[in-house]
Formats: sequence, C-alpha cells, structure tokens
Amino acid sequence: MALKAVLFDMDGVIVDTEPLHKQAYFLMFKKVGITVSQELYNAYTGQSTIEICKDLVNRFNLSLAATELVAYKRAFFKELFFAETNDLHLLDGVLDLIKDYYNNGVTLVLASSASMVTINNVFTKFDLNKYFKGKISGADLKASKPHPEIFIKAAEIAGFDKNECIVIEDSTNGIKAAYDGEIYCIAYKSEHSKAQDYSLAQKIISNYNEIKYNLIKDIV
Repeated sequence: MALKAVLFDMDGVIVDTEPLHKQAYFLMFKKVGITVSQELYNAYTGQSTIEICKDLVNRFNLSLAATELVAYKRAFFKELFFAETNDLHLLDGVLDLIKDYYNNGVTLVLASSASMVTINNVFTKFDLNKYFKGKISGADLKASKPHPEIFIKAAEIAGFDKNECIVIEDSTNGIKAAYDGEIYCIAYKSEHSKAQDYSLAQKIISNYNEIKYNLIKDIV
C-alpha cells in the first residue's frame, strides 16, 4: 500500500520549543511553590498542559485549579516565545522533508499536544500552513497522548485509512499513541529527545534524509 499521509508531531519533530516549555514550566512551578524533579518532568513529555497540571494539583495537593496552573505556564511561554533573545528555529532537515512530501502529493496533518495558540504561532513564524491540510491540538481533545485519539482523528482529517498513514514522533507518549492507534510510527531520535522510549516504533531515525519520500513511499 502506498504512503498517502504523514501525521507530524510538532515539539521535537518540527521545531524544538522544548527549552522554552521547560523554562515556562519551571517558572510556573516556582510561582506556585512546588519542586518538580527532572525525572518527573521527563515523564510528562508529550502530554497536554492541562493533563500535566491536573496531575500536579493532585500530586502536590494544591489548592489552585489546574486551569490556573495552565494560565501561568502559557503566560510564561508566550513571553519567552516572543522574546527577541530566543533562537527558536526549525529542526535540521525538516523543512526539506515537509516540502519533499508535499511535492510528491503526500497529505500532511499536524497532531500535537501543544495548544492551538502555540501551534499557530509556530506555523505563522515559519510559514508552514501552506503545506498542511489540517492541524489538531491534543489540548482540545478529551484525552491527550498516550491516548491514540489524536492520531486517529488526524488520519480522518487527512482523509485516508490509517494503514495509508505514518506518524513521526519523538516522545514515549506520542509513540505509544501511534502504536495503540495501530498507525506505523517513525521515531525521530534527536539530540533534543532525552530519556524517551522508542521501543514501540517500527522505525527509528536520527536524520530526516533517512525518510525522504522515495525511501519510504512503500513503507506502509
């Protein structure tokens, strides 16, 4: 079966906003007076902000609502995102890969746990909207990654059977979501991805040249 659609994660796959997210999260942790270990922070990778904040409220027995934590974190992130000092850039080779798929008629859909505000900011900053048929945010769904709903819906947006789609992911939770959704998953193992489990992915890469269209068009 020929490849018809690629479902992209965003953070750690298209752009590395993780350092900004981490700064924002730790500023929020400080603001609400909690100490979160690096181990716990790593375990949250790929989950939506609201799910993380719900867990923090329960774990640390906070009197604040999870939505208040979300608001703090997003305010810090927005400030950092638009700061002139940040050097936010697309990951090496990803724009060429996006153009390669697009020019070969592959339908692209963005499926990220990031908020739609952040997704739109990134897509506007790097002029990516013209390549993608649709965008979906896990923050708008009932369950975030590792639940498979986001990729199942992304395949529906693409308009193809999930057996004609692949997912490109970099996180344990995202890879599990693709696996449970029974969609072929390529794990992008980059210098930015730390302490993540790639064992459920069908293919692991560290360079986007490994998955150019001509090399994977018959992969599914």
